[in-house]
Amino acid sequence: MTVLNPLKPSERMKIPRQHSIEQLASDRVQGFTEVSFGVDEERAMIEATRCLECKNAVCVEGCPVGIDIRSFIQLILQKDYAGAVNKIREANYLPAICGRVCPQEEQCEAVCTLGKKHMPVAIGKLERFVADYEMEHNLFTPPVIAERRDEKVAIVGSGPAGLTCAAELAKMGYRVTIFEALHAVGGVLRYGIPEFRLPRKVLDLETDRIRGLGVEIQTNFLVGRTATIDEFFEEWGFSAVFLGTGAGTPNFMGIPGESLPGVYSANEFLTRVNLMKANKFPDFDTPIRMGSNVAVIGGGNTAMDAVRTAKRLGAERAILVYRRSRQEMPARQEEIHHAEEEGIELLLLTNPTRILGNENHTVTGMECQRMELGEPDESGRRKPVPVKGSEFVIPVQIVIEAVGQQPNPIIQATTPGLKTGKRGVVETNEKQGTSRLGVFAGGDLARGGATVILAMRDGKQAAVAIHEYIQSKLRVEENKVIVSTGAEVVGT
Repeated sequence: MTVLNPLKPSERMKIPRQHSIEQLASDRVQGFTEVSFGVDEERAMIEATRCLECKNAVCVEGCPVGIDIRSFIQLILQKDYAGAVNKIREANYLPAICGRVCPQEEQCEAVCTLGKKHMPVAIGKLERFVADYEMEHNLFTPPVIAERRDEKVAIVGSGPAGLTCAAELAKMGYRVTIFEALHAVGGVLRYGIPEFRLPRKVLDLETDRIRGLGVEIQTNFLVGRTATIDEFFEEWGFSAVFLGTGAGTPNFMGIPGESLPGVYSANEFLTRVNLMKANKFPDFDTPIRMGSNVAVIGGGNTAMDAVRTAKRLGAERAILVYRRSRQEMPARQEEIHHAEEEGIELLLLTNPTRILGNENHTVTGMECQRMELGEPDESGRRKPVPVKGSEFVIPVQIVIEAVGQQPNPIIQATTPGLKTGKRGVVETNEKQGTSRLGVFAGGDLARGGATVILAMRDGKQAAVAIHEYIQSKLRVEENKVIVSTGAEVVGT
């Protein structure tokens, strides 16, 4: 094993973990510019030096898409930053995105050997550094596509699952078309994640590179209405279809007052801002109603994005209401930390019971109840239990619910034989295949809500399975021709 780091492991362990350069909280809440600037070259080199270069690199096993982490860090040590990002791109075609939004602390960094006694290597920050370095220095080189194939594959949805599946199939030489219902590409990456976490210029560049592979993208195309899956096979000539339409239909708590003006789903709220640019009204056509006191219900990344967005839109008091404790919050710790720096109030162990309105039917407050933690539920987290007689009212003008989402049912309703499970989730096997031959699915459509990187893993696995499916189908057809013509097969 080649060791590029001259320091002994004991010396590496003494080097403190490097932190990102960030905007001051007081500055960043004034707008939507990116909170973190990442690490500079000096910090990246120091952080890369901390890597123990393990022979058994367990961090790779912790990465859902199997990035060769040890190798790309070694390339950083050689100052071959373009080589490092290309090493990442062998497994993940969207490194600038994943370096920003992937929860590395729960995956590759969670199993880092250094992390057993010290802070783990900041793998995510190093991934972002080399991706940004490549962008800043115009070092991108597209992969060489060895063979162009005649078979066509349709990708439904341009979120992380669809983009990844498209990229992997295009690299194999297939003719790939992405169909996107909205007017812009990116799916949840565009409508769900605020620009202060994922700048649009980064998303646009990454998607342009997928177009550069020969992938065609059709927007404003609602599959199930504009055309059906059956029509894709029967009339459009596609050999396979991948469904990656996400989970864009919001859930609600079902409490009184949810129909009042001033109550949003987080999905609608974030879409109005991230996609329709409501924060720039009236320069753009979509307005958004905002009050001085805003409450966001939930404890995940979507809730965190919504409450931090509300703060940037002028809320004097932006409150996150969560029924469990901070320890049980599913949001990334980095995002919780940033929110607290920005003045977001965390109202924990609190559960809303109804939303209050006035004679004009607008929101005036939210009644809540204190909670305490009981025994763990099916998620493994301690179940919140109401405390009797603990009701109180928060004065608010806007309420945003971020309590989960489920798939839009259009494709399921218009695709006969497509088997679905609870809440309309499309059922898949270990290769992302569905009950319909030639139809594959992944991401939130097949999971009901998960991370960007898990959606990408699904897209990557589906691309391999689609390739195997098409090739096996071609072999069957070739054998039928041979049998029907009586031709002699040489070398079989």
